Amino acid sequence: MTVSRLSESELLGRIFPRLNRGPDTNAAVLLGPGDDAAIVAAPDGRTVISIDTQVQDQDFRLEWNNGYRTSGYDVGWKAAAQNLSDINAMGARATSLVVSLTMTPATPVAWVEDFADGLTAGLQGLGAGDCAVAGGDLGRGRELAVSVAILGTLDGGDPVLRSGALPGDTVALAGTVGRAAAGLALLESSVPVQSLGPAQRALMDTQCRPHPPLAAGPLARHAGATSMMDISDGLVRDGGRLAEASGQVLNLDPQALKALAVPLLPAAELLGAEPLAWVLGGGEDHGLLATFPAALRLPHGFTAIGSVEAPSPTDSTGVTIAGRPADTVGWDHFAD
Repeated sequence: MTVSRLSESELLGRIFPRLNRGPDTNAAVLLGPGDDAAIVAAPDGRTVISIDTQVQDQDFRLEWNNGYRTSGYDVGWKAAAQNLSDINAMGARATSLVVSLTMTPATPVAWVEDFADGLTAGLQGLGAGDCAVAGGDLGRGRELAVSVAILGTLDGGDPVLRSGALPGDTVALAGTVGRAAAGLALLESSVPVQSLGPAQRALMDTQCRPHPPLAAGPLARHAGATSMMDISDGLVRDGGRLAEASGQVLNLDPQALKALAVPLLPAAELLGAEPLAWVLGGGEDHGLLATFPAALRLPHGFTAIGSVEAPSPTDSTGVTIAGRPADTVGWDHFAD
């Protein structure tokens, strides 16, 4: 059955029971789905808000070159992951979200139900089970598109911005980098998905269902992180944004980068690729990049990968590797 066979109310009737246990399970949602707008509480007095979009054939394909078929569950999980990661990068905790889903008339109802299941599973599986779906919108279009706006709270603390890195700070990473990029290369390759081994399949799964380290954001804030951001467009590109915002240089350790490339070897050897390029330029793992005072012991889950240095009078801010400029571009939604 396709969505064209159901009314909007009938389709919502299939979606709502799959999303969450109802507004009573989350004190932040005072009024959930059913009215023209949701009502959410802001006990901290401040609201952290972000929005992200996935569009068919731009951010995912229904069928990849290697034969893998993207499920609604994949898209729902990723919608949860990428938005939760943005809240995490501020040192905040997600409390509620609203979802806009645009579908073609031929979209199977089962795909939409699967999407709702994946969204809920992502919230719960990533450790944000108290983040409720407060409402959303369904629309008709020429392609599938999902937008999620997410709200969070700082629980009385201060946000960690991109602009606070200081010379002498340690540059640290929580989560992974490069794995989603390796997974994307496998999806786009001609190697049949059925022939992939467990390690290669795990890399592909990171692209389809990323696991941002949600506990790391608030932990880093409490530990005294001076700056922080989500890595969605690549270590060098996003690191460059943090460096520019802080007016500093992030100098990365080549040995630490090589260690990050080791888990990518199963895909690199199969495809004849350079794994370090994925480490530096690959996004969508949604790892967490942060800086900490050098004397501070890094919080659990963070690994040192470099240091913050003041730019010389003749150099600009940015990312270097062992003191040399890193020229990896990373992901750009409009240039790529």
